[in-house]
Amino acid sequence: MSRQPNGFVKGGKVRSTIRMLIPRDKQKEALDILDGVIDQVRFEPRCLSSRIYRGVKEGRAIMLEESWECGRDMLKHLKSDAYRRILFVIEMAEEPPDIRFDFIADSGGVEVIEHARSQG
Repeated sequence: MSRQPNGFVKGGKVRSTIRMLIPRDKQKEALDILDGVIDQVRFEPRCLSSRIYRGVKEGRAIMLEESWECGRDMLKHLKSDAYRRILFVIEMAEEPPDIRFDFIADSGGVEVIEHARSQG
């Protein structure tokens, strides 16, 4: 019996992060694949963002971050051909990647900093 995370069922915002250590000789291939994926995914309905980050201190580190308005849309994405390419890159990693799905009930911006700084 498989269990589905509550955040996907409830349908709130979801942020996915995948941090991988990719060998230097496979970096270009991995980045080319991920760049093609984010170019495609960022235009999907309800995709809020899709970004790639590289480690400054750890040159082998690549992180893929995606944000979705709805968990159901993220689930659809996880079944897509685009995500199959992400899984291919994950298989290039030197060690098991750090994969997270964060279910977001609320978020704030600079106003949170302003509020905190204004408190005595």
